[in-house]
Amino acid sequence: MFVGFSNNFLLFRYLREVRDELKKVTWPTREQTIQKTLLVILVSVVVGVYIGGLDYLFTQGTSLILK
Repeated sequence: MFVGFSNNFLLFRYLREVRDELKKVTWPTREQTIQKTLLVILVSVVVGVYIGGLDYLFTQGTSLILK
């Protein structure tokens, strides 16, 4: 029985279909990619500062209550 042939055929067919689908994709421009990356970094920093601030406030509040 030649099981490997069937698996190889399916793999190559899958890879060909992936390639064909990737040709249909509209890729973002370099400028769009940079803008979105900077937006993600900015939002991540803002959320990090917000969570860090809440953590600090809750830590200080807990310390005052437990003293």
